[in-house]
Amino acid sequence: MFDTLPGFRDFPPEACSRRNHIFRVFRTVARAFDFREFEAPILEPLDLYVEKSGEEIVGQLFHFEDKGDRRVALRPELTPSLARMVAARANSIAKPVKWFNVGEHFRYERPQRGRGRSFYQFNADLLGEPGVLADAELISLLVAILETLGLSESLFSVRLSDRASWVLFLDSLGITEKQRPVVLDAIDKSGRRKPEQTEEALENASPGKGAELLEQVNEIKSIDTMDALAKRLEKCGEAGRSRSSEWSRLLTLLEAHGAGSCIRIDLSIVRGLAYYTGFVYEVFETTGEGRALAGGGRYDHLIGKLSGGPDMPAAGFAIGDMTLSDCLEGNGLLPTYVSAPDLFVVGGNGQEKETLSIVSRVRRAGYSASYSLKQSAFGKQFREAGKSGARYALVIGEEEVAEDSVTIKDLGSGVEKRVASKSLVSKLEGLDEEGGLPGRE
Repeated sequence: MFDTLPGFRDFPPEACSRRNHIFRVFRTVARAFDFREFEAPILEPLDLYVEKSGEEIVGQLFHFEDKGDRRVALRPELTPSLARMVAARANSIAKPVKWFNVGEHFRYERPQRGRGRSFYQFNADLLGEPGVLADAELISLLVAILETLGLSESLFSVRLSDRASWVLFLDSLGITEKQRPVVLDAIDKSGRRKPEQTEEALENASPGKGAELLEQVNEIKSIDTMDALAKRLEKCGEAGRSRSSEWSRLLTLLEAHGAGSCIRIDLSIVRGLAYYTGFVYEVFETTGEGRALAGGGRYDHLIGKLSGGPDMPAAGFAIGDMTLSDCLEGNGLLPTYVSAPDLFVVGGNGQEKETLSIVSRVRRAGYSASYSLKQSAFGKQFREAGKSGARYALVIGEEEVAEDSVTIKDLGSGVEKRVASKSLVSKLEGLDEEGGLPGRE
């Protein structure tokens, strides 16, 4: 007996239906925002991820040498593939680029709640537009997806921060460009560490200043209003005032999108990845429990870095299916799908050919139809029809064959109606329009 590999999941029909419900919402809302779906290979050159994240990423990947002696890896994320694809079409692609993807990704990490070695992710990216209109569009898309899934603003919040503002703050505190990555990393991890651990990390980055830096960082992290943020940015001179204006404009745009009530200024959000250059954000349940439901931000220099070509303004976010599913289930928002055919066709002995002909005809008309695969009496077939969940049975017995007709039976009420075989589909469509049959996809 073989077990599922650690960190991987089975999706039997019920679970697959719930997963696909989430995927349908992703696609429906993204298309409403005029994002176009794309796909990329699930296997990419290992160096694509090393170039983005450094050699340390290798230990987190499923990687191997293929039969052509190429170092390859199962994709852990989609951004490098996106960058490669867009860079290859940079001279011909229409801008702005608004692309999304729903796909499987892989990371060789310790499995834990909300994180597996195989996971699905929704990615949305907007490239070619440097202004905050792009950031507002993406954050509004993210909010719209969560609201469409049933999460109200009382259940989640978008915690908004800004790497560019942090650069200005750190410059004003005397942190050099060389010291900046380590300090930002310490700030990013500070919410998950004891204060003395954060102080130690800051001390290592800037010897003799650890305690002072921790005090200043905590003061900045406590800012949660635009007024307080504007006052702090004012101390950073003209660059600070310019950034304050961008903050104000983004918040105004989000209000116009109808997403403003979900936004919280939270400068503790830094995002650990070094390539972020502007506004960054993460979504959490308001209970404060669990991992981030989604996260993203602006990464204006990554396309150029990965492609070796010119930089291209870019921003995007990702939603992981595992934490999102846990959140929806915990709030009773994952629907229970009943898998049932629209119709169950019951045929008499000797009417196998006519039965299959009717099955084929209604399937071609767009209905799901089932029938008994066993040669059995009418009574057993009707019991099987009842267990199937279908509302209507189509009956083909000797009389129906002789009259070239079909009997439609409501399996709930027992009401029957015989119709000419040639008009069967039109009769079913009439029932469909009256709400008598389940909706067809």
